[in-house]
Amino acid sequence: MRPSSGSLSPDVDDSIITEDAQNTKPFIEFNNLRPLTRKQERKLMDHLEERFLDLTRNYKKRYLSEVSSTLPTLSSYLQATRIILSLVLQIPPLDPSTSLRTAYLLRLTNDIMHSIPGYLPDTDTLPELLEWLDVLDRGWLAVLHSQAWDPVLSEGVDVILTPGAPIMRSSPVTQTERTRLRSLLVTGTGTMEEWMESLDTEEEDYNSALERLGLQSGFDQLFFRSLTAMGGLGSAASDPAGMVG
Repeated sequence: MRPSSGSLSPDVDDSIITEDAQNTKPFIEFNNLRPLTRKQERKLMDHLEERFLDLTRNYKKRYLSEVSSTLPTLSSYLQATRIILSLVLQIPPLDPSTSLRTAYLLRLTNDIMHSIPGYLPDTDTLPELLEWLDVLDRGWLAVLHSQAWDPVLSEGVDVILTPGAPIMRSSPVTQTERTRLRSLLVTGTGTMEEWMESLDTEEEDYNSALERLGLQSGFDQLFFRSLTAMGGLGSAASDPAGMVG
């Protein structure tokens, strides 16, 4: 991360969290980057915990009654988790907030990898699923590079600090976290391939169906950005001392 005459930053106030599940307005403003305060961090954590609990509760409800669950379909599940993903990725990559972003993103990745196969695959939802997983891959790449997240472009952006600003650090993703992430992505991708074999495509196999839909290449390259970054960067994902004013 480099100094510059410009700045990139979240200006987070106490109103960033709302009860409206459809409110996905980014809480990152591109000026004066700084970590969350303890109060902001606690409020965000409470909100995320509530969302994760609601996600788990309604996912389980669908086995009992689709009518009582807010997540009866894979599409509805992806929409709910997209909001969580957006909030988590916008946590500033500055200590002490850095580890919070990594921990919650690992938790969300684990949840979706285990939950997606609980739905029946259908060709109508596969493009939405592929797009969601692509954003997750971009998100992990941003985290691995200690970048801030641009919710409009859906990609990581280098943190740019104003000259003369205090030194701020961003702890890199640990080797333990990398190992867990790699396991989640590799195992999850394998499970997803088995899951797609149950696609109802009449006499077509699922690979032929994906090819016909123009999705084969995308699914073949799931998480290639994140896996390549972890393979190429080893344990030195980020130089915390590189963020200077």
